[in-house]
Order: sequence, then structure tokens, then C-alpha cells
Amino acid sequence: MNQIFKTAQRQSLAGVRLRKHADYQRAYAAARKWQSASMSWFLAPRTPAGEAAGARVGLTAGKVLGKAYQRNRIKRRLREALRRHLDLLPVGFDLILHPRRSVLTVDFAKLEEEVVRILEQARAEAQHSSTWRRAAPAPLAHRTGATPA
Repeated sequence: MNQIFKTAQRQSLAGVRLRKHADYQRAYAAARKWQSASMSWFLAPRTPAGEAAGARVGLTAGKVLGKAYQRNRIKRRLREALRRHLDLLPVGFDLILHPRRSVLTVDFAKLEEEVVRILEQARAEAQHSSTWRRAAPAPLAHRTGATPA
């Protein structure tokens, strides 16, 4: 257990965060969804050829979680837990975390344990990703039943 909470060096999430709406939408379209005790999470392979193949992580906190100061606190707590364990992020994949309101009140050590568990599970799923990677969507003409000219 002590290995999980090794002393963290000062690192930043700045280079590994999802920021653009289009990136979130692309990840949701190709992702699989999992549930944990205090959040649900999505894991999607990174497909754009023009980008580096590093790991990226995104956080969402909708208005259903509370007022702005509560949502901000949830995101700060998750960012800190993720920052401490950046080395566990699955390379070549986008991970999106959807916290539940319980993240506000859960002890930080338990939250960190859960984030580590999610990151380890995501890494294991990424290693076995060839079994669930989605194929590219069919051209629109094939999906609508129209015959190509």
C-alpha cells in the first residue's frame, strides 16, 4: 500500500489534459464506459494521426454536482490525485473521469486509492485494447440505406 503513495515529484497535468470540446466528443464516440465507487470513466484510443501518441486525461463536473465552488473543489481534488500518479496513465489513450458528488466528502487518501485503481484498470484495458477498438464508422450513404452513385 505504501508503494501507491510514494512521494510525488512536482509534475503538472498541463501537457496531458484534454481541453477542446472536439477532443472530448471524439473520445466519447470511441470510448468504453466503466463505473467505480465514486465516478464513472471513459477510455478511448487516440486516433488522430497528426498528434503525439501520449496519454491524455479529461475531467468533467456538470452542474448536477453542485455550485461552482463545489465543482471546482472536485476538479482540484481529482487533478491532485492524478498529478501524483501520471506515470500510470495508459499511453496512446484518452481517459475521461466523471466524478459523483461523493468525491467532495470522501477522504483524500481513499480518493487517491480509487484513482490509482482506475488508472491501473485503464492501463490493463489499454494493453488488451485490440479486442475492443471500434472500427471506423461506415460512410453516411451506407448507414442511411442510400446506394452510392
